[in-house]
Amino acid sequence: MSLTRRDFTGRTALTGVGVALAGSVGALATAPHALASTDHHSAEDHHHGGVGYGPLIADPKGVLALPAGFSYRVLTHSGRTRLESGEYTPSNHDGTATFDGPRGATLLVNNHELKGPRADWPYPVPLTEGLVYDPAAAGGCTVVEVRHDHVAEWVGIAGTSTNCAGGHTPWDTWLTCEETEDRAGQNGMTKDHGYVFEVDPADRRANRDPRPVKALGRYAHEAVVVDPRRGQLYLTEDASGPNGLFYRWTPPHGFRHGRGRLRTLADDAGVLQAFKCFDSGGRFVDDLSRATRTGTVYGVDWVDVPDRDATSTPVRKQFTDGQVTRARKLEGMWWADGGAYVVSSYARDESPVQHDGQVWFYDPRRRTLTLKVLIGVNPDPAADGAFDGPDNITVSPYGGLVIAEDGEGVQHLFGATDSGRTYPIARNELNIGTEEEPEYSEFTGVTFSPDGRTLYANIQTPGIMLAITGPWKRQQR
Repeated sequence: MSLTRRDFTGRTALTGVGVALAGSVGALATAPHALASTDHHSAEDHHHGGVGYGPLIADPKGVLALPAGFSYRVLTHSGRTRLESGEYTPSNHDGTATFDGPRGATLLVNNHELKGPRADWPYPVPLTEGLVYDPAAAGGCTVVEVRHDHVAEWVGIAGTSTNCAGGHTPWDTWLTCEETEDRAGQNGMTKDHGYVFEVDPADRRANRDPRPVKALGRYAHEAVVVDPRRGQLYLTEDASGPNGLFYRWTPPHGFRHGRGRLRTLADDAGVLQAFKCFDSGGRFVDDLSRATRTGTVYGVDWVDVPDRDATSTPVRKQFTDGQVTRARKLEGMWWADGGAYVVSSYARDESPVQHDGQVWFYDPRRRTLTLKVLIGVNPDPAADGAFDGPDNITVSPYGGLVIAEDGEGVQHLFGATDSGRTYPIARNELNIGTEEEPEYSEFTGVTFSPDGRTLYANIQTPGIMLAITGPWKRQQR
């Protein structure tokens, strides 16, 4: 049943502009350079009052600056650490999730965002027998087992391309997303790409003979989350020309989720739809960058995708202006508080309004999208202290959000409290540029261990997985 403009206008008249979510992360607005923050703290306030863990201390090893009392451990390092099979750890670490492993171990599934032919990369994902989709492709996933001082790593899937974010399922598997639209014959590929694949961290046999979940569509996938109550999947698309879309997949009647069930679906199973937003006055919203105040709420309708496999036209180009709402750099997602937190990393000339990051919350029960975080354009990305370009995201067991930065200049892991106060957690100090022109890779794969004691994150280039521990504490609102 469609949520009409009249329905939404009536609801907002009764409930007000904001949507109150009990126990939720709350309305956030990052600072400095936050636009129209609902929390009126100065930038100086964000470093005091018990928020965060204090200033970051430079790392003598030149890898990771952390607050006092915190430490890090390198778990995998591309070109240095090795898999069980003897090959080097692949490069370009991206989306990551954690799982309870056997005998107290923690299992992590780690995407490797490697696009194009294998010859382009010194450390592609090894073509492990039985785990290969397309032998020409360089990307895939590895599984990392961490137990006390022991770390082991093996291939979960190989022969996929541009494995970017992804998502943890309620049945404890990983959905890895290909952020590409390459067809067979393009960029050296021998099969079509742009799909979602399921990887089981606990059962190596379940990963044999990889099969794409074509029912979820073929496009530049970024992240995916699962609504555990309704069984629907939500997916982001990181694309431009035109800007990408936010999707919902509804399973066919009678389908029951579970380990390996997605790969049994027919290619056209269920219904794949793209979202269409309108404001409280019933006006269509063409692009999410139009929102310039945190607390902005849009109603959401869903429009069927005509050809989900994009046989002749990319999915996002199958819609005309006015049919769907778009957004640039739709990136990481996390399911919590009964809905999906969704990142739009930044917007530039390809969007109606420029910004340096948004985080939205989609409430499937109310079918509303609420702007939680809005970062203004960072005037000096090379200066430490400001944040821009949110990408991967997780909800913290200590309150609020933890966000991986993929902006210009300095790169951070940073937190945002319920009331919108931000604080640094880590800074990447690994200079992959020169002394005259320093360059720092983005953070990716931010996620906590199942027990909440360890924060895992990656430095994408060259590809380093880090485990961060310290005196975590509940953050004040």
